[in-house]
Amino acid sequence: MAQRNGPPPIVFILLFLLLAGGGYWWFFMRSPAPEITSGSPGTPPPPTNNTNTGNTGGTAFPAPDSVPGGTTVRLTGSTSMVTINQNLKQAFESKFPNTIVAASAGGSDKGIEALLAGTADVAAVSRPLTSQEQGQGLVAVPVAQDRIALVVGINNPFTGSLTSQQVKQIFQGQITNWSEVGGPDATIQVINRPPVSGTRQAFQEMVLNGEEFGNTPNITTLERDATTPMLQQLGQNGIGYATYAQVANQQTARSLPIDGQLPNSPDYPFQRPLFYVYKEPATPAAQAFLGYALSPEGQQALVGQ
Repeated sequence: MAQRNGPPPIVFILLFLLLAGGGYWWFFMRSPAPEITSGSPGTPPPPTNNTNTGNTGGTAFPAPDSVPGGTTVRLTGSTSMVTINQNLKQAFESKFPNTIVAASAGGSDKGIEALLAGTADVAAVSRPLTSQEQGQGLVAVPVAQDRIALVVGINNPFTGSLTSQQVKQIFQGQITNWSEVGGPDATIQVINRPPVSGTRQAFQEMVLNGEEFGNTPNITTLERDATTPMLQQLGQNGIGYATYAQVANQQTARSLPIDGQLPNSPDYPFQRPLFYVYKEPATPAAQAFLGYALSPEGQQALVGQ
């Protein structure tokens, strides 16, 4: 009888069972791979209900329960946000004893410069950030909706309404006499804000559609971005613009209707967001202040409620 070569049949049977068992474990018993979710490694979880989500980028800051005594928040920037800043300053310092909000105003651009130089924790800015500013690590947090009011002196004889197009033509020097818009025969004295003003930049985009202001003799540009000097120069024939919160209760000036709507109307055409800006990583003072500003309590405080 011839002798058979190779392993006995039992070896093939054992090998088959091992392979089958391994395949069963691989497909059915092994732990599943971690589920991949959107976002990069290290991305924080979505904010909880007690975390503010008003940021346009960066981290959302929770409303603080307490702030260490001795904390100073360095706040500067837009003159349009002076009232908001002062309201929040008083409320923040009252809620958190032994803290200071050192608030000043020199214009949106100056506030951003201070932020980049490290001499401010938060900048009040009345315009969106540019792509270049965003690339420098700045993050804008919308805190309020504002209206840009067109104002005249309380004794200005013009009592009508202007259209959006007429406002544009006035500030571009195409309409220079009140009689052209239904008023008396008198030169319109236009009081403009300086180029560093965030309110001016917002006005230029919103009202002039990004076009340039006029350069006619009846247009005067202020050297300093401040509302009070502008109101003082209005006289009987002047016109200027300011954030509505600064002129709503003025006794020497009044707001004009635009397209038939006063600034306190929800359909008023010249509206814009106001921002607080911080530089990443935000300082502890900035985190505390922004967390409070965006909380329900802070939102009530910023409008003086």
